[in-house]
Amino acid sequence: MELTRRMLTEQELAVDPVVAAKLLLGCVMEVDGPEGPIGVRLVEVEAYRGGDDPASHCYRGRTPRNDVMFGPPGFLYVYFVYGMHYCANIVCLTDGVPGAVLLRAGEVVTGVESARLRRRAARSDVELAKGPAKLTTVLGLSRENNGVHLLDPASPVRLFAGDPVPPEQIHAGPRVGVATAMDRPWRFWVDDSPAVSTCRRGGRRRTRP
Repeated sequence: MELTRRMLTEQELAVDPVVAAKLLLGCVMEVDGPEGPIGVRLVEVEAYRGGDDPASHCYRGRTPRNDVMFGPPGFLYVYFVYGMHYCANIVCLTDGVPGAVLLRAGEVVTGVESARLRRRAARSDVELAKGPAKLTTVLGLSRENNGVHLLDPASPVRLFAGDPVPPEQIHAGPRVGVATAMDRPWRFWVDDSPAVSTCRRGGRRRTRP
């Protein structure tokens, strides 16, 4: 797959998380690995705001844990969840205003062999990054990557623009795994991608964003 090597800009991400989420679909997150870079095309994401979003880590204010979410945009917010795995988010909005987009699933487009070694349990390449924890495992992301600048070409984790996803291929639905505000249709996915997590099925509401 031919990748567009233009990096996203801070200005592009300095927008509402709902807008940023749709922008990020089709973009590629790339990390350096021992055998070369591993790149994942984002196909499923979720938007989270701050004080008006009870499901957000920033709903109750700024803490050492969520500090990165307060900007500036273009940084990586990584947290440990359920005592088991890591989740990765891309910070958006303007400096001092919290907001981020959770990365839920992607397609491995470079470094497939290295990705397979990191996700030996995957039954196929489609499943390598099919879920938030699988995506961070493939990319080797952990709390050590919290606060990494994704828009710096010299960064070990980088964010590139991809081919725009046609609006008719973007679907929206409720967020997953949150106890409050779960009905907000702030989860977005590329409808024709087999790497989208299975939570989109089973009768879940699907709308045009």
